[in-house]
Amino acid sequence: MSIEPTRPPVGAHPAPTDTLARQLAETVTEAGAMALAMFRAGVKSWTKAHDSPVTEADMAVDRFLNERLSALAPEAAWLSEESADGPARLAARRLWVVDPIDGTRAFMAGGADWAVSVALVQDGRPVLAALFAPASDELFTAVAGGGATRNGAPLHAGTRATLEGAAAAGPAADLDALSRMAEVRRLPRTRSLALRIARVATGEIDIAFSGGNSSDWDLAAADLVVHEAAARLTTREGALLRYNAPVPRHAPLICAGTTLYPAALDAARTAFKRN
Repeated sequence: MSIEPTRPPVGAHPAPTDTLARQLAETVTEAGAMALAMFRAGVKSWTKAHDSPVTEADMAVDRFLNERLSALAPEAAWLSEESADGPARLAARRLWVVDPIDGTRAFMAGGADWAVSVALVQDGRPVLAALFAPASDELFTAVAGGGATRNGAPLHAGTRATLEGAAAAGPAADLDALSRMAEVRRLPRTRSLALRIARVATGEIDIAFSGGNSSDWDLAAADLVVHEAAARLTTREGALLRYNAPVPRHAPLICAGTTLYPAALDAARTAFKRN
């Protein structure tokens, strides 16, 4: 069953303006240029909690974005993969959700599949997003109710309605399970989860999966991009994602274009019950 997204009331907070959207895109592009320069020069890296890698570029971009975004929307709280978290954000209706470099392992390995990801969340859902992949020079933007673009061109997810032959990407276990339900075309795993989801909006991927270890900063920007491009990103129970919870982590997810989503969701439910 297809789940239609709902938009929370904006209350006293106005919808994002064209000016704010432009400023966000410019800021994220500038942050991406900074990261790309460090990517080419080489940076130090280390391991943080849960065996997760981090680099000097992650930290530098995080500081830059914190300064710039806090000036753009001073009322918005802050949640970033590379900043200390705290309970103060839970009382905020607006929140910047940031991943300075989504796909750090790809960044460290010299790959192109990493991105700077930023979303403005309001009342639990993203209303403004910019996602920039500097190594491939792709800027994805989205405004709630205003559509999504890549490098200025409008985006629309694929219109395929059947699973047979669909291009699927995600963890191997998910693709194994789906392959038992239909003959799908398995794509290499994009190490940036945000980019993997965003490529559903471009039609390059028909079905994208995420395991049960994703966080708000991995998802919020790409979530808005795909929903504004006529696709769906939900839990495998069909629930729309909500952001700014006390623990900002999410269950396994599925993303597909609107016409394919019902079949993909039904297949995923059946496949994973059998697993």
